[in-house]
Amino acid sequence: MIRAASLALALFALPASHAVAAEILIHDAKSQPESLAAAADGTLFVGSASTLYIYRVKKGATAADVFVDAGNEGAGTFFLGQLVDDAAKTLWACQLTPVPGTTPAMRRTALRGFDLASGKEKLRWNLPGDNTTCNDFVTGPDKALYISDTATGRIFRLAPGAATADLWMEHRLLNGIDGLTFLDGVLYANNVIYNKLYRIPVDASGKPGAPVDIWFDAPMRGLDGMRAANGKMFVANGGSGTIAALTIKDDTAHVTILKDGIATPTGIEPAGDTLWYTERSVGKVWSMELPK
Repeated sequence: MIRAASLALALFALPASHAVAAEILIHDAKSQPESLAAAADGTLFVGSASTLYIYRVKKGATAADVFVDAGNEGAGTFFLGQLVDDAAKTLWACQLTPVPGTTPAMRRTALRGFDLASGKEKLRWNLPGDNTTCNDFVTGPDKALYISDTATGRIFRLAPGAATADLWMEHRLLNGIDGLTFLDGVLYANNVIYNKLYRIPVDASGKPGAPVDIWFDAPMRGLDGMRAANGKMFVANGGSGTIAALTIKDDTAHVTILKDGIATPTGIEPAGDTLWYTERSVGKVWSMELPK
C-alpha cells in the first residue's frame, strides 16, 4: 500500500552563497521521524518511531510516499536508524518489534536492507538476543557495515556481501550506545544514556580495543544521530534540543551549537552543502546550511 504522506514544504531565501532551507512535515505531527538518510540523487528516506513505515521524499517532490510498509511484521513495529549505501543501491534500516505480553516491554530487532529504487527487501538479519535495540550504523573504510545495539552495548559488523553480521565488540561502556560515525578513518560512538562520546581504537588486525573517553568542552545531553563531514562530527542532541558540530583534538571535543530550541532532534544527515535533521516531537524534517 502506498499512502500519500502530507508534506508541508516551506522554502525561505538565504544569501545567494547559501543553501536553501526546507521544513517538511512527514505524514503528520505524530509521525515521530527518528532517523533519516539521503541518497546521491537527493532522495530522503525517513524512519518513523510511531508508525509501520519508512517514508520517502524525492528531490523536488511536493509529496512524500510510503517506501516500506512493515504492516505484516507485528503490532507496534517501528523504525530507527536509516543509512543509504549508494554503491550497493541499498537502504539500511533498523526495525524494532515489541515482544507480546512482556512487562517491562521487550523488543526484537532486525537489520533490514531494501533496494533503493523499488523498496524490495534484499537482506534481513535478526540481532541475537531476547531484548535488543538495533539503533544506528555506519559504513567503514573497509566497506563493512557497523551496527549499534543500544540495549546490550554491542557493535556488530556486516562484512561486504555477507548475509549475517558478526559480533565485533561488546563493552560495558557501550551500554546505551547510539550514533556511530567514522571521522578521518576512526570510529566514534556516542552514548544516549550517559551523554558520552568514545573513540574506538582498532589494531592492525582489525580488533577493537577499549573505548577511549572524549571530553566535551561544553554540556551535551541526549546524544543521538551522529554523522561526519568537512572534518567535523554533527550530532543531534535530543535531550537538550540542539544540533551541534564537534571538532576533535586529541581526547577533547570542541562543541559549537548550530541550532537550539528544537523539539527532540534525533536524526542528522549531511548531504552536499545541506545538513538535514529530524524534529521528532513535531513530526518534521528540517535542513540548514552545512558548515564548512
